[in-house]
Amino acid sequence: MGDGYDLIVKGGFVALPDEAAYLDIGVRGGKIAAIGADLRAGPDAKLVDARGKWVLPGMVDAHVHLNEPGMGHWEGFASGSAALAAGGCTTFIDMPLNGLPPTVNAEALGMKADLAAGVSSVDYAFWGGLVPGNANDLKPLHEAGVAGFKAFLSDPGGETEDRFREVDDVTLLEGMRTIASFGGLLGLHAESDAITSRLAAKAAAEGRTDAADFIASRPIVAELEAVSRALLFARETGCRLHFVHMSSPEAVELIARAKREGLDVTAETCPHYLALSDRDMARIGPAAKCAPPMRDDARRERLWQQVAAGLIDVIASDHSPSPEAWKSMEGRTFMSAWGGIAGAQSSLELMLDEGVVKRGLPLPVIAKLLADGPARRFGLDGRKGRIAVGLDADLAIVDPAAAYTLEREDLYQRHRHSPYIGRRFSCRVVNTFVRGLLVYSLNEGIVAAGCGEQLSPPRKG
Repeated sequence: MGDGYDLIVKGGFVALPDEAAYLDIGVRGGKIAAIGADLRAGPDAKLVDARGKWVLPGMVDAHVHLNEPGMGHWEGFASGSAALAAGGCTTFIDMPLNGLPPTVNAEALGMKADLAAGVSSVDYAFWGGLVPGNANDLKPLHEAGVAGFKAFLSDPGGETEDRFREVDDVTLLEGMRTIASFGGLLGLHAESDAITSRLAAKAAAEGRTDAADFIASRPIVAELEAVSRALLFARETGCRLHFVHMSSPEAVELIARAKREGLDVTAETCPHYLALSDRDMARIGPAAKCAPPMRDDARRERLWQQVAAGLIDVIASDHSPSPEAWKSMEGRTFMSAWGGIAGAQSSLELMLDEGVVKRGLPLPVIAKLLADGPARRFGLDGRKGRIAVGLDADLAIVDPAAAYTLEREDLYQRHRHSPYIGRRFSCRVVNTFVRGLLVYSLNEGIVAAGCGEQLSPPRKG
């Protein structure tokens, strides 16, 4: 006689919070009901043979740009969530800036939520934005359930009048005071606009427009200055901070020092900073262009050392797609091409390949950075982020022996460009389960489109 499980994942090498072991996972009602050896299956239980496979908590990707409303022709909830599911991601948090209108008030948030409902293949939450002029919208956004607020310290770009704008120092300081007043979290794109805009203008005036010139226009000192300034403001206001896409180990060390001094601050980096270098950016071309840019190989290895030492809290894709023409060099320079990595589908496989296979890190280290760390930071850890009894049965099953070369045809995102096309991966996601429901399989593709649910972090008080 079985124990009433709906699903049992049998015999996989399971990444638990503090160890990995060969275990079964029993699922009931969309939740993990049991973890152990040789769980008994009743007559109605579905069995998934995971022997020879790794079983990880589904990735919680805290940094994606799916661009709705208004920009779904770049990437929308259907195509973007499909790519995430195919990459073993079971929850995403969508950024506020690339929609028209951007998510800077409760009305725009409602528009975005309506568009995602019944369309996303995985669970999701939303960021709100901090921009000049929306101070009175911050608390209503918080009460409406945003996971955090995003602000730029440098110009985020864009060509429309109602685009998302960077903050000046007064807006940042006052915004941090307001966000701190209700216990919110501020995520920052930390590059000094005073440095990057002047260097970019100087390069353009001198006709310097290639990859090396772009990298030189966004130096590490611009990241360090912005991080330092924001940490100063955090000490003044008590605002909780999350620094997105840190590219340099020097910036990570600044944040680690602030943590040791008692600040509530976390550091995020991205797979592209851990898998690619400045040389790759020049070799691949605009498909590998992003801001901040990739750094040299020595710094990339130092970032991995910081991963191993626990100085980095979150790894997120920063999936920022565009139509392929915006990445083309036809009629454009490297400087004028769209800056954003389309990498939603490759994050988990890249980090397992680079971290576990090449560098020997334990599976739980990668699982913590991709799932547990972001779930905790954004208030989703009551449901997401770990393989533990009582949490949602969000699982990524990976075949460590299924080496393959990524081709354009493998991608589920709307526009099939990626800096990883042609790259050899040592492992592959073969199944993704969201709340115990099979959403993606390697053989069948997306099998439960539109099953995702909106999540709202719990509020204090």
